[in-house]
Amino acid sequence: MGFKIIEIKAPTGYSEEELRNQIVREAGTDDCTWQIENKSLDARKKSNIHWLLRIAVHGQGIGGTDRTPAASLVIPYKPRNKRVMIAGSGPAGFFAAFVLQKAGFDTVLIERGAEVKKREQGIARFEKTGEFSPVANYSFGEGGAGTFSDGKLTSRSKHISKERDFFVTSYIEAGAPAEIRYMAYPHVGSDNLRSVVKNLRDQYQQYGGEIRFETTLTDLVLQHGRVVEAVIGGETMAADYFIAAPGHSAYETYRMMIGRGVAFRTKNFAIGCRAEHRQENINRAQWGIEKLDGVKAAEYRLTSEADGKHPVYSFCMCPGGMVIPAATSRDINIVNGMSNYRRNGRFANAGCVAGIHPDQLAGRKVTPLEALSWLENLERSFFEFSNGYQAPFCTISDFIHATEPRQIPETSYPLGLKPAPLWKMLPPVVTHALREGLKDFNRRLRGYGDGILLGLESKTSSPIQALREKTGLCEGFENLFIAGEGSGYAGGIVSSAADGIKIAMQIIGKED
Repeated sequence: MGFKIIEIKAPTGYSEEELRNQIVREAGTDDCTWQIENKSLDARKKSNIHWLLRIAVHGQGIGGTDRTPAASLVIPYKPRNKRVMIAGSGPAGFFAAFVLQKAGFDTVLIERGAEVKKREQGIARFEKTGEFSPVANYSFGEGGAGTFSDGKLTSRSKHISKERDFFVTSYIEAGAPAEIRYMAYPHVGSDNLRSVVKNLRDQYQQYGGEIRFETTLTDLVLQHGRVVEAVIGGETMAADYFIAAPGHSAYETYRMMIGRGVAFRTKNFAIGCRAEHRQENINRAQWGIEKLDGVKAAEYRLTSEADGKHPVYSFCMCPGGMVIPAATSRDINIVNGMSNYRRNGRFANAGCVAGIHPDQLAGRKVTPLEALSWLENLERSFFEFSNGYQAPFCTISDFIHATEPRQIPETSYPLGLKPAPLWKMLPPVVTHALREGLKDFNRRLRGYGDGILLGLESKTSSPIQALREKTGLCEGFENLFIAGEGSGYAGGIVSSAADGIKIAMQIIGKED
């Protein structure tokens, strides 16, 4: 059996039969099987937009020998008399628990928010009535904030190939589209994610794992550098190892851990607003036409040197999606973005943010606790401006020229817009950088300036980072790990899951 890699160009609306015929021609035989390894859209020339595909072909009469299979994650199973408690059911926490349970540990996964169906109901009620639920919202609950997102699976993290393969395989087995294995910019879609996280939970429980929803980690009981018990609600839980995977929004957990001697430092992060445009306008700017057969919706990725000191960039672009109220508590007003798998909504949105350090925002060197308080106060100020969850907004042109919005446009945001001088509501250093970046974006993407800016985008990443060893152990602790975005060492679904898997494998190695 021979093997070779072929690379082909295909029209955007190709059929499976057309693809097969093209593969057979390139391979020189019809006695073959194939697998797509990579698929990306080449839109550099609007007159010739096409797919680029790299395909592995196996068959008789094909020269070359097969490749050595890539190394895969090996999870050694044996009965172990060890308990691990994991706090947080986002990608980092869940996959840490999943791997440990498969390896024979006794794991308990606790989650401050609700299971996904109850989250869905709470979010629907919130968007209809403005009644915020602390356990059933966009930020907290089963699967973490990523459950109600676009489900992008891109990552710039290095040395995670085995972990990424395990994660992707697990997602596909739980119902995610098979294309996430080969698309250059894969995404699952929020509609698919809701069933994926539920199916993964079922698998975890079938292996014997325990999960408790609406259960918050409130304290840690320490003895000589070891955590001996976790306080969850009104009870304590003993375990041999503890993993905290709080995400980047659980400020109470951060504060509790700092109070118990877990060391953190401040770091660069980014804040700004959400930019929203008509999707058809983004399509025209990227493709030259409003619709392209075989492609869901056009995306963009923009970066700018802006003022030369603070990078400005688009973040978490959601084609055909909606802007969502991502409040983390009743008196916070912030926004995020999401889209479903088909990406067929009328609007496109993306974060438009400036990278900055907490010290620059405060005008002095700040502690991690002060950085959290500063950011929380900014988030609260947007709630106070609207006296609720309407999103403060202005047009991009208004922001650049410091002019008041004159009328309220259509939007995907479900709780309404309120005209606002966003350039005054953000810190001056951020406003200056965003203003220069927006001018640059408008020059580079036709029609970008016709969009609006809305709300506060403050959850690109955490402004603080845990001091931890390479194993993921918190410095100074023997059995306390911190994983995922809440650690400050991961960003996004894939890198967070990989971080949780690596920590699980470290614990397995300690016990083997």
